[in-house]
Amino acid sequence: MPVATKRNPTSPAAEQSLSVAAVVDRVEEDIVLGRLHPRERLIEDQLMERFGAKRHVIRRALLDLEKLGVVERTPNRGAQVLSYTAETVQQLYEVRTLLETAAAALIPMPMPPAALAELMNIQARHEEAVHKGDLKMVFRRNIAFHRALFATCGNPYLTATINEYSHRAHVVRFHSLSHRPSLLRARNEHRAIIAAIKARNRKALIELCREHLIPSRDAYLKRLPPE
Repeated sequence: MPVATKRNPTSPAAEQSLSVAAVVDRVEEDIVLGRLHPRERLIEDQLMERFGAKRHVIRRALLDLEKLGVVERTPNRGAQVLSYTAETVQQLYEVRTLLETAAAALIPMPMPPAALAELMNIQARHEEAVHKGDLKMVFRRNIAFHRALFATCGNPYLTATINEYSHRAHVVRFHSLSHRPSLLRARNEHRAIIAAIKARNRKALIELCREHLIPSRDAYLKRLPPE
């Protein structure tokens, strides 16, 4: 099966001495942007060459990616990109729906002005990335938007759990991220979330948070082979 360095060749000189966190970010982006596919092997030697990193850095990065829920390690095969079954995706998104709608129910209304201004600023940069078709920035700014939104719920344990399960959905995101109508829908839903917060319409906010999860889940499920 093809590996990252063949699909996404990068000069080692351009990526020398990356930290563990930087390697994690690069591999995570490869997964979300479809450069790495489910069940694709992550070979240590090739990652070392690509990133100009020592073996212990690569191993730690793979361990962190496994903890994030985007990579799995199996005996005699090493690490590979995680692959979800339809049942697993359904269960994952059931949990995400429960968590995110619970957080939406706790978001203060009115939202503190500084928090609302930050959310609007992030959304403006997300819209700019969508307009330019910069998928890497769309991905990063989408994460920033939701982290800023749910951080206002006032429960750091709930926020941390939402972030954890958001990471576990990275394998699912490629199918909607690569589809421009889905990007435009996400942009419009972010606008609607901000509008609901400004209007202090909690019911609308909760429903928007629920509906916002559906497209990426359904796009992934449609592409799974029949069982």
